[in-house]
Amino acid sequence: MATAWHIRQLTVIGVGLIGGSLARALRRAAVVDQIVGCQPDSAGLVRAQQLGVIDRYATDVASAVAGADLVVLAVPLGALPELFRQLAVAVPPQAVITDVGSAKGSVVSAARQALGERIASFVPGHPIAGTEHSGVEASFAELFANHSVMLTPLPETAAAALQTVQQMWRSTGAQLVQTTVEQHDAALAATSHLPHLLAYTLVDTLGRIDPTAEIFRYAAGGFRDVSRVASSDPVMWRDICLANRAAIQAVLAAYSGRLSALQALIEHEDGAGLQQLFAGAKQLRDRHIVGLKGEE
Repeated sequence: MATAWHIRQLTVIGVGLIGGSLARALRRAAVVDQIVGCQPDSAGLVRAQQLGVIDRYATDVASAVAGADLVVLAVPLGALPELFRQLAVAVPPQAVITDVGSAKGSVVSAARQALGERIASFVPGHPIAGTEHSGVEASFAELFANHSVMLTPLPETAAAALQTVQQMWRSTGAQLVQTTVEQHDAALAATSHLPHLLAYTLVDTLGRIDPTAEIFRYAAGGFRDVSRVASSDPVMWRDICLANRAAIQAVLAAYSGRLSALQALIEHEDGAGLQQLFAGAKQLRDRHIVGLKGEE
């Protein structure tokens, strides 16, 4: 159903799972007149247009953002510094800029360095939603419905820019959470980044134990559940690890300590200790996680 608030031109730079799903959601909500896609891969843009995700496209940033009211950056974190430099000279004065990156400290640093006074138009954001699939073909309009979106506005962020990004995400059915850059990065390192790293490492470990991969024939539902996110985009997760390395290193150290404690319980045949650890973890998960929607 159309609302009074709308976007005349939305430019999405990076039309993959997140960027494509956002475009689909806003089109379904009837709050956008025209959606422009941008990325170096023209074949992906052609496909996005064929699927009705975007109305038109450009492979260069200047052409894509010309006339834009709102620019969404949905590219890997490693691509953002150069992208901000291009936006600094190309983005229209009226345009609001936001991103969807899973680490905010490095993004904010790059934005401040490149945008100068235009940092007032930038609203850092991160939708806590996704799947292990990637590409515009995997996008769908319902991805953000009832999921949290974390916004980390800066002291310099203009109130009008923040309101625009808030309204954009509300139009997708998302639930907004406002926090600081530091709180975001610490929380995501523990709840999202660490689980992805564990999944990747688990699959890598089994592959090294059995280079023939015969061991995977015996994988059942539990292994599939735990390892599912190891099918996520490797480039995206490489960039996340590098961008949020301090927070990730801290949580990895904490996890390594608990893993060593588990190893000691098994070594000493401490059944009571094992049961206590498992029961405590089960209680925490049952209380706080079961039924919770979040980043996949």
